[in-house]
Amino acid sequence: MEILNQFSVDIKSEQVMERLHLGKDNKYIGVVQELMGEIMPVIRPKAIYDVMFVEHIDKDKVDIGGVQFTSRVLRVNLDKIGRVFPYIVTSGTEAEEIKISDGDLMGKFILDAIKEMALESSSYYLYEYIKNKYKVENMSAMNPGSLEDWSISEQKPLFSLFGDVEKLIGVRLSDSFLMFPIKSVSGIYFPTESSFASCQLCPREKCPNRRAKFDPELKEKYMS
Repeated sequence: MEILNQFSVDIKSEQVMERLHLGKDNKYIGVVQELMGEIMPVIRPKAIYDVMFVEHIDKDKVDIGGVQFTSRVLRVNLDKIGRVFPYIVTSGTEAEEIKISDGDLMGKFILDAIKEMALESSSYYLYEYIKNKYKVENMSAMNPGSLEDWSISEQKPLFSLFGDVEKLIGVRLSDSFLMFPIKSVSGIYFPTESSFASCQLCPREKCPNRRAKFDPELKEKYMS
């Protein structure tokens, strides 16, 4: 198990403006710059991961590190895989200390975007770190709750691989298996020759987090 907490994120005000489609000469540039001035000095993203091995595979179950997961798609993806990398990444508890008044909806919107961008940057850092350290040419990931086939309740066994995650990196699970801080992500990286994204198997339309086009033929292949 390794904890990464000494890396930084580099986010510019212009990038936040672009993410929120606010343009370059917008009246909100001052708000963005003010919030950036508050959050960037204190934000401390963190990540935890481990190297584990696939121990047993059944029809729709797979054992990793002595813990059983239930997902046919995960099982198919790991059919010929030996080594995997469970992980959790968070934008950090420190950013949660910055409070915006309830009436300032735009301020809340901007702060949320900054934390989301910090999480994305941190996730990319971890991805590249694992690839380089373990000489993996290409990896894909699956995340509990991203597909109906892999329930969000599978967060619990995933967290159990690391022990007291809240003590280690400040992330806790609610009774409904949501992560806090909200800007956190968990999953399992696995080596792959071709890229895989859960979005390819999800027919949900107008999803703001879609990273790949829905592929009904690929879904049929996984579920058959």
